[in-house]
Amino acid sequence: MPIALLLLLQLVCLPLRAADEDEVWVLVDTGQLTVSVMQGEELLRKYDNIAIGSNGPSVARLVSDQTTPLGEFRISRINPRSRFRLFMAIDYPTMDHARRALADGRISPQEYLAVSNAWLGGEPPPQDTRLGGYLGIHGVGDGSKEIHGRVNWTDGCIAVTNEQIEELAGLVGVGTRVSVR
Repeated sequence: MPIALLLLLQLVCLPLRAADEDEVWVLVDTGQLTVSVMQGEELLRKYDNIAIGSNGPSVARLVSDQTTPLGEFRISRINPRSRFRLFMAIDYPTMDHARRALADGRISPQEYLAVSNAWLGGEPPPQDTRLGGYLGIHGVGDGSKEIHGRVNWTDGCIAVTNEQIEELAGLVGVGTRVSVR
């Protein structure tokens, strides 16, 4: 019986490994300022000279600190009528962010509970805790391409050019994993 159970578990796990190899996901490299669209470990498309929060990346983000949170996210919704041309929201804050923030006193137990209840209920996390929110990947909109090409200018989002965000929207969708490192 244990051998049969082991074989059954292996069969059940095989499709998951295959799906991971075929998964299309986004890698944001905050050091190199690039966004890469990956399929498994294969590079499909790379966008250089992106912009992130004007105060760089952080594992300990707070509202209005203009840092881009590091971590693992999913695209939670897409707004095609954004002032930034197109906006792909990410599901920040995650439970990892909330746990760390509660442990180091950046959020209250009530805020932690609000984030936890949202995640447990399959709802988007609250965007109005001290961790901030309303973050995602977007274009420049009517903003300056010259400024975009020279400085990190966002309040914590990841920005690409308008042309790049439109191309990116054709490669990913709601539910796509976004790894910000």
